[in-house]
Amino acid sequence: MSELPKILVIYFTQTGQLKTVIDAVLSPIVGQADITYEQLESEKPWEFPWSKQTFYDTMPETVQGKPRGIKPLKVDPATPFDLVILAYQPWFLSPSQPTAAFLQSPEAARLLKGKPVVTLMGCRNMWLNAQEKVKGYLQQAGATLVGNIVLVDRSSNLVSLLTVLRWLFKGKKEATTLLPPAGIQAADINAASRFGPIIGAAAASRQFSDLQDQLMAQQAVSLKPNLVVLEARGIRAFRYWAKFISDKGGPGSPERQPRVRMYRGLLVLGIFVLTPITLISSWYQLTFKKQHLLKEVEYYKGVSKR
Repeated sequence: MSELPKILVIYFTQTGQLKTVIDAVLSPIVGQADITYEQLESEKPWEFPWSKQTFYDTMPETVQGKPRGIKPLKVDPATPFDLVILAYQPWFLSPSQPTAAFLQSPEAARLLKGKPVVTLMGCRNMWLNAQEKVKGYLQQAGATLVGNIVLVDRSSNLVSLLTVLRWLFKGKKEATTLLPPAGIQAADINAASRFGPIIGAAAASRQFSDLQDQLMAQQAVSLKPNLVVLEARGIRAFRYWAKFISDKGGPGSPERQPRVRMYRGLLVLGIFVLTPITLISSWYQLTFKKQHLLKEVEYYKGVSKR
């Protein structure tokens, strides 16, 4: 009997939603693969629900890739895994701080070198810049990105913004009279089991060259063109504010809190203003620069890095 393929799952979750996504994806191959789970833990735990000021004060270092440290990994980096699944969430259009801390660590360099990696995201709807950063980290570690799966909240941009902020600041995920439940729809999480056999077969055969094509045949990534435009605008704004705030000190520094409050007041307003503007801009690009925008959409759906 051939040895079961060894799969390592590395993840961070505050709410538990991402672990539910992972379990759904891998449920069909339980018993058909030797699966090890490594949950990332920050040296100083992140609060949940978040206080608003702390949440917004977390943005600069997240965007600048200067994360809070994580505890040592429990897994032995020398273990010969056949596949690594990196499950993460974007924070402020960037990899979450625990994810970035892991990817910058010497342990990640040892663990990921020469390994095929599948990224698995559970998020609101904006993940393009975060994935680009993760691609860069994986390249630096000598890993090969062979697949990407993205599960998103399919509510409209503004509705999902309201529900996720309620979840983050009040810890309330359930639906209200006017709003749906926060997060990824349960039906979408349950349906993610369709990816498990594809991943399991690739890990068993150690053949990953066409894995992303197989995942995409099962709609592993869906991307609206307007989000390409919205993220391009959003990340430029975040980079500006990250520098503006961090120029006054590090996380929690009293000197930078007035700038954090300024950013906090403008962010949500900016999203409400930018969303309709971006819809118009994306319509313009789809009308007059259609081929370029559609090429961008296809690029972000893939696993290559330009």
